Amino acid sequence: MRKALRWLLALAVLIGTLSTAGAATAAQPEATGTNATTDIKDQLLAIPGMSLIEEKPYTGYRFFVLNYTQPIDHRHPSKGTFQQRITVLHKDVSRPTVFYTGGYNVSTNPSRREPTQIVDGNQVSMEYRFFTPSRPDPAEWSKLDIWQAASDQHRIFKALKSIYTKNWISTGGSKGGMTATYYERFYPKDMDGVVAYVAPNDVVNDEDSAYDRFFTQVGTKECRDRLNAVQREALVRREPLEKKYTAYAADNGYTFNTIGSLDRAYEAVVLDYVWGFWQYSLLSDCDSIPANAATATDDDIWNSVDTISGFSFYTDQGLEPYTPYYYQAGTQLGAPTIHFPYIEKKYVRYGYQPPRNFVPRSIPMKFQPWAMRDVDTWVRHNAHHMLFVYGQNDPWGAERFRVGKGSKDSYVFTAPGLNHGANVAGLVADQKALATARILEWAGVPAATAAQAKPLAKFDKKLDVRDVEREPALRP
Repeated sequence: MRKALRWLLALAVLIGTLSTAGAATAAQPEATGTNATTDIKDQLLAIPGMSLIEEKPYTGYRFFVLNYTQPIDHRHPSKGTFQQRITVLHKDVSRPTVFYTGGYNVSTNPSRREPTQIVDGNQVSMEYRFFTPSRPDPAEWSKLDIWQAASDQHRIFKALKSIYTKNWISTGGSKGGMTATYYERFYPKDMDGVVAYVAPNDVVNDEDSAYDRFFTQVGTKECRDRLNAVQREALVRREPLEKKYTAYAADNGYTFNTIGSLDRAYEAVVLDYVWGFWQYSLLSDCDSIPANAATATDDDIWNSVDTISGFSFYTDQGLEPYTPYYYQAGTQLGAPTIHFPYIEKKYVRYGYQPPRNFVPRSIPMKFQPWAMRDVDTWVRHNAHHMLFVYGQNDPWGAERFRVGKGSKDSYVFTAPGLNHGANVAGLVADQKALATARILEWAGVPAATAAQAKPLAKFDKKLDVRDVEREPALRP
């Protein structure tokens, strides 16, 4: 659930600058026009506030990593700016465009999300504000909210729409799926369609019984029993495994100032174990879990927990890249919690800890319970051209978006047996055909019939290889 992705921590290529220059252009994001004879790079760089970081070649495309000058506060643009990274995977201005964000850092290597392959289009990808290097300096954390982030997307769309004039579809997975939904709520006239993958929807932060029910039903009893037993055993063997943890932290220079202690970090990692398995693994992966936790060695227990949860995550070094995420979890998004009826209370000292524990105390936080209720109500009554895709075995789908009577041409589908990597390709045949057809229709390139709907671009083994959207847990 908060899988420590060591490869993600290599994000630290501090490309670009957090310069506050360019305030004079912040109020005029729109491109001034496009010319078919003008090179696409020149068209992009003609947009006020747009600058080039680098261009990377890829067959059949042009790929640009760019900085775009954004106001720190969209309500008061004169109060300073920051540089936000975006990328553009350019195919042709005559094709539709997919607007993608994962809700975290943006990848600076060419990649193509599923809707982009389906519509054979261009792709604009945005780094979420406050994820480095797209962070104002100094960081005014109160300006990290869902409306400000949606306004970032709105300005980028306005800036690029005069170049990419065909239909636009927004998309994202996990926190990115939430982001695409919030963008639609605040700027419903921008996009022609929305494809939100595995997007959690924590409407009432203190009511999380749906997650407890999920964990009594997911997978098979045999698999659940194996996972529960390993998690319990890791707490029973707390003393010897924490000695191992102490040595591990010392060897790697890890510290625990934000969470408060190694003991708190250890329990948090262990309590992530069951959730993390179902989020990122498949039922067939149960064979990798120790069959008898009571007779397993300390190394067996350690290795299983570390592989799924990651003992480096709750260190200061593991938490720091996710500070913006936890800030949002503790101020607007909410965070799930679950209980552990199979573990005696004497072994659980802290339980699920709140997002406040994962953000430095120097950053003030106050929860806004109305934020998610507003979005949920809007989606139920106003969703138009929206598709939500969930995985049957993904814990995050226990609390999901739903469409109501006021929605139009909008759908919620579940991919059988899939996890946090669920996609349109994993849906049952009739839903897959319908979803593909609707995406094509929204993009302005409809198939002759729904039954004939299929991705317009061939699968590219490099461009279309997508990891499961990884994110830390959102827990109150």
